[in-house]
Amino acid sequence: MNNRVVTAHIPIDLAEQVDFFAARLDRPKGWIVRQAIASWVDLETKRYQFTLDGLANVDANQLVDHSSVVTWAKSLNQAE
Repeated sequence: MNNRVVTAHIPIDLAEQVDFFAARLDRPKGWIVRQAIASWVDLETKRYQFTLDGLANVDANQLVDHSSVVTWAKSLNQAE
């Protein structure tokens, strides 16, 4: 796998937490950072796909009207 160096300025307390977990897990700091970035990219990819899916639903006129959502939301408090 080809790699590329990415530089980021992070707050000292965050850098210290990375140092702590790298030592605790006996892993290089780069491994911790790669794991964090991979998780973030995965999450953002899913969010983006949800947005595209929602827009496709709008285009297909697959909508729930506002009053139905309000009625449903109010019913959540009545379940207690």
